[in-house]
Amino acid sequence: MSGWSQLQFELWDSDDPIPRQELLKKVKGCDGLLCVLTEKIDAEVLNAAGPNLKVLSTMSVGFDHLSLGELKKRGIRVGYTPEVLTDAVAELTIALLLATSRRLIEATHEAKTGGWGTWRTLWLCGYELADSTVGIFGLGRIGVAIAERLKPFKVKKFIYTDVAPRPELAAAIQAEYVSMDELARQSDFLAVCCALTPETQGICNKNLFSKMKNTSIFINTSRGGVVNQEDLYEALSTGQIAGAGLDVTVPEPLPTNHPLFTLKNCVILPHIASASYTTRNAMSALAANNLLAGLRGEPMPKELQL
Repeated sequence: MSGWSQLQFELWDSDDPIPRQELLKKVKGCDGLLCVLTEKIDAEVLNAAGPNLKVLSTMSVGFDHLSLGELKKRGIRVGYTPEVLTDAVAELTIALLLATSRRLIEATHEAKTGGWGTWRTLWLCGYELADSTVGIFGLGRIGVAIAERLKPFKVKKFIYTDVAPRPELAAAIQAEYVSMDELARQSDFLAVCCALTPETQGICNKNLFSKMKNTSIFINTSRGGVVNQEDLYEALSTGQIAGAGLDVTVPEPLPTNHPLFTLKNCVILPHIASASYTTRNAMSALAANNLLAGLRGEPMPKELQL
C-alpha cells in the first residue's frame, strides 16, 4: 500500500446503519465513499458530497439502493461485489427451501413445546424435491448456482424465466425457458433470484400466486421489493400456495407484528443469505479494493458499467 500515507478515512464504527443526517454531514468533500445496502445513495447524498466525489463502492451485489442515473450524470464510478457471494447465497437458499418445504421451524417448535406425541401418519408432512419441477425467476449466477446444488436431489426438471432467454447459463443446468405464467403453473418450487428493478417491483403478486399449485413452495432470497406482501399473505393464509421462505422483506427489519409472522407456513430470515465468515470477508476486501482502484484512477476489480 505504498504511496497511500496521505489517505484519510472516516469509519462509521457501529453495527447500526449511519443516521441519514450524519451521512449527509460526513460525506461532504469526500473523494470516495464505501457503503452497504442500508444506505440510499441518491441526489441528496451526492449533492451533500459535492464535486470531489469520484468513486462509490458498495459492499453488495445488488444496486437497487443506488440512483444509477444520478451517479452516471456526475461521472462517479461504481464498484460492487458480484461472484464472491454466489456460493453463500446459493447455500442459504437451499437451506431456506428445505426448512420451508419440510417444515423444520414448525417441527422444532413442536418438539420443544410438547406437541410431539405418538407417531402420526401425516403429521408435519411436507414436500420433497425428488421428481419435482424447480422454477427459477431471474437466471443469473446465483440462479445457476442454486440449480447446480439442487440437481443431486433428483429434481426432474428446471425451468426459468427472465427478460430474455439466457442460453449459455441455461445450458449449464439444462433449464428450459418458459413464460412467467408457465413458470407459475409448472413449478413445485419457485425460487426468486432476480434483481430489483422498476420492471420487477411487486411482480410476485396475486397474478402469479393464483396460477401456482396449492402444493408449491415460494422462495425469495433476492430483494423484498419484488414481492407484493399483502398478496403473499393472502395466498399463504388461504392455502393458494403451500409455503413461503423469505430472506428479504419490505421493510427490513420487518415489524414483529407483521401478519406474515403469524403464519406457520411462512419462514422469514433476517437477510442473511451472504452471511458466512468467508463471504463477508471477501465482500469487504473486494469493496475496499474497488474503492482504492477507483481513487487511483485504475480499473476496479469489479466495476458496474453505468
